[in-house]
Amino acid sequence: MDLRELSERLNGNMLPALRHLLPAGIVNGSEYCVGGLGGEKGQSLRIHMTGPKAGVWSDFSTGESGGDLVDLWRAVHSLSLIEAMDEVRSWLGVERPSFVTTQKEYQSPVRPERTRKVEATPIETALLEKRGLTSNTLKAFRIAVDGDRILFPFIDPLGEARMIKFRDMNDKKKQGPTSAGQMPCLFGWQAVDPNAREIWITEGEFDAMAAYQMGVSALSVPFGGGKGAKQQWIENEYDNLERFETIVLALDMDEEGELAAREIADRLGIHRCIRASLPHKDLNECLLAGVDIKAIRDLAAGYDPQELRCATEYREDILRELYNNDQDSRGFQPLIEDLEGNLRFRDAELVILNGVNGHGKSQLAGQFALDAMLQSKRVCIASMEMPARRLLTRLTRQAAGIATGDPTLAYANACIDWYAQKLWLFDLVGTAKTTKMLEVFRYARKKYGIDVFFIDNMSKCGIDDDDYSAQKRFMEELCDFKNTTGTTVFLVTHSRKGENEETPTGKMDVKGSGSITDLADTVLTIWRNKKKEREISELSEYEPVPPELLAVPDSRLTCSKQRNGEWEGYVGTYWGGKAMQFIGKRGEQPRKYVQFSQPPVPVEMEEEFI
Repeated sequence: MDLRELSERLNGNMLPALRHLLPAGIVNGSEYCVGGLGGEKGQSLRIHMTGPKAGVWSDFSTGESGGDLVDLWRAVHSLSLIEAMDEVRSWLGVERPSFVTTQKEYQSPVRPERTRKVEATPIETALLEKRGLTSNTLKAFRIAVDGDRILFPFIDPLGEARMIKFRDMNDKKKQGPTSAGQMPCLFGWQAVDPNAREIWITEGEFDAMAAYQMGVSALSVPFGGGKGAKQQWIENEYDNLERFETIVLALDMDEEGELAAREIADRLGIHRCIRASLPHKDLNECLLAGVDIKAIRDLAAGYDPQELRCATEYREDILRELYNNDQDSRGFQPLIEDLEGNLRFRDAELVILNGVNGHGKSQLAGQFALDAMLQSKRVCIASMEMPARRLLTRLTRQAAGIATGDPTLAYANACIDWYAQKLWLFDLVGTAKTTKMLEVFRYARKKYGIDVFFIDNMSKCGIDDDDYSAQKRFMEELCDFKNTTGTTVFLVTHSRKGENEETPTGKMDVKGSGSITDLADTVLTIWRNKKKEREISELSEYEPVPPELLAVPDSRLTCSKQRNGEWEGYVGTYWGGKAMQFIGKRGEQPRKYVQFSQPPVPVEMEEEFI
């Protein structure tokens, strides 16, 4: 929850918050009055309680004032802005969502041995003359040199170096991190006022320094404009940026700068992001041209909400639908044979995955999750029935794709490493309140850029089986979520109990309100062939299984609705043994999602580990 949202939440608890902070105060009309920040009786300190000025306060005896209750909290307890926000969160009972995930391990940056301060060097002279930067600015950002290279230290708010980039002053093509594996993050924290409530984000290190010299706190993205992987720094800086009420996006005035600015605004919140329209390509050029930073700030404008867009913005979508629908690159495909080309899980779609208890819904959900990860999608699974360790153990068997046994220790570790930056878990066993779950999903989308969400299952979402109104509201909330975020959401549901399990179920058998299938974009049903299993189990150990019985599929996957595609029907599938995969063709080997060529770990080492 960022500073603006935290301030609004405090305003919603105005009187309890004021009585907690300053219990000696009294209500006088639309104001809360107290003697001062020390909490003594009196009326010198007044806080507006209602209207557009709610939270604004002034101490007429000292001249101190502030714009909201977070400011007041900071002043009363003599805290930094970050400390005050942490106390406010604690008082409100607001916790940051936590996820089970295999995070990527980053390496500390390698600092060249010849590094020295930039002062009194030819590079300093070049920066002063060509970039218009002062010695004080170079010192504030701790710029250093290594021969003909300028070094930019990326230091986090706690003072730890996370990344070092270099730029060759004689060859612009020679630039980048000084060593591999460094953490993508923002440049310039070392020069940011710790109590600043507004931050500017630029596209280059020189631009951040130019903004600082022009009088504002600024940070630079590490890898320039554009979207996608170039903005992966967001997940590492998301929490650090929560303390800013306003984020001014002063990226370059070109297509790549616009793409980056829009993605950053969508992830960090369009409610607090504004786009600066620069009179020159970037802020460094503005500095050299003598542009007033206040004039740039006055012209900065907020983004329209995603729900309000000009029709021409849909040009690519329209042309893709008209001429290239079969090759639509958005979303991902299930990788079961006979489904490829017929079924696609698209962005902004809600998919129902239905079936009778014990027929493999969760296994199929895990397989689809692996399909998504293999196609470069980021996945979050909310499994309220199974602890994270058991879910990940099953998923690792599926990822390894070994039909006859478990993966070796080394192979299992390779699978776990593969999950890094691909898989997150909403770690809650029990009944989840839908509001809390969707709040966590929104956070995951913003911070980590999650593309695909799985909810396993509907019965664990805190809604009674016969409460059809609540089920409809939840489906509407899921539709709002997937439409506003552009993500793909899978919801696992149960079939109504029938006379037996030997009859395939379909769309009309989904347990609960009809709105579940009405509002979904795609409805799938998985059904196990219990009759085949029973007939095989009734054979004696000496009787071979008849070939014609073996040829009958082990299960059936039915698509009874695909709103954005033409195909509906079913495919037979076969069970992949201990790989726990659904296979498209009999005799086909399970898919190895994680390629592994390392020699197996010796048995004695595995036994020692176990």
